[in-house]
Amino acid sequence: MSITIQQPQPYDLVGDIVQVAGLAGGAFESNFSYEISEGHDEVSGNFMAGYLGAHDQFQFASDTSSAGFSLSRAFLRVYHQSARDGSILDEVLVPILLGNRIWPGFKGYREYTVQAGDTLWSIATDQMGAGVNYHALAAANQPAVSDPDSISVGQVLRVPYRD
Repeated sequence: MSITIQQPQPYDLVGDIVQVAGLAGGAFESNFSYEISEGHDEVSGNFMAGYLGAHDQFQFASDTSSAGFSLSRAFLRVYHQSARDGSILDEVLVPILLGNRIWPGFKGYREYTVQAGDTLWSIATDQMGAGVNYHALAAANQPAVSDPDSISVGQVLRVPYRD
């Protein structure tokens, strides 16, 4: 049995509908489970993959809009449980960033390439309407922006937008 997550990638900025895709299998029509959690609440479900021991592509969408998430970082956890003893097998964890927890009303993001003289404050002013939004800009770019005072010319940032 094995699981490969192709989407989302680590630290992807996602909306309320989390699109998940990958490869899984290794047993006859295996049942896999998933959870999206930030430690306070979770959304979970199941999917089937594998046929006659093959590895199959899978994809599903998980609606997290009703979850009571309080943090902006969550983990997608995909795993298989042993039919023999219920133990967790082949667990894969992918850290993701929850767009609506970072920027309420999040619809997506634009890419911005840092220019000489830019600061997160100036980018937030120009791209997000006010410099005080620099914290959301930093949060949307974890872990690439671990220090809001340190961005590099040429660095590509994700700038969240809403309607």
